[in-house]
Amino acid sequence: MTSIKAIIFDFGGVLIDWSPHNLYQSYFPDHPQAIDEFLKEVDFYTWNAKQDQGRSFIEAVTELSEKFPHRRELIQAYADNWEDSITGEFKGTIEILYELKSKGYPLYGLSNWSAETFPLIKDDYPFFNKFDEIILSGEVGLIKPDPEIYHLLLSKISYTANECVFIDDSMANIDAAKDLGLQVLHFKSPEILRNNLEGFGLL
Repeated sequence: MTSIKAIIFDFGGVLIDWSPHNLYQSYFPDHPQAIDEFLKEVDFYTWNAKQDQGRSFIEAVTELSEKFPHRRELIQAYADNWEDSITGEFKGTIEILYELKSKGYPLYGLSNWSAETFPLIKDDYPFFNKFDEIILSGEVGLIKPDPEIYHLLLSKISYTANECVFIDDSMANIDAAKDLGLQVLHFKSPEILRNNLEGFGLL
């Protein structure tokens, strides 16, 4: 018998195909490597993490555009066309989520996501309604891998850390969760996730 009683899912990269590349490919149709050059130049992921932690997009765009005025159009494009950074859901993972729900397991979401942008797409994906609780970094002002956001989730549910398995595509987030006593699965593909969950006896 498995000791796992609840499953915690990350969203982007696990359930949802989110990437700035999805949005910026139309700006660099013939030079995909230029996207990486731009993202590196402006330190995009560090900048974007501040929005995930609660900073407004207006403030974010203003600040970064002042530092990189020659990139102002591309920076503004991310705010204006953010929904283009998502191309859809990972169907294999969604099927797993529904199977787990049908077996009676409580499901929780723990995602680094801006409080401004999540409402733009939430209703487009019915699987979000299957979660018993969702903690968004942008709503609580904490961001993975800060241990405090894991503690916050655990304080809201009726399970101990070792009774939960946490699924995330970021190794840093996985390591932080493991240090706190959660059981963890580093997401690489729906197929590998299914095999891992079968190994735990959950599927």
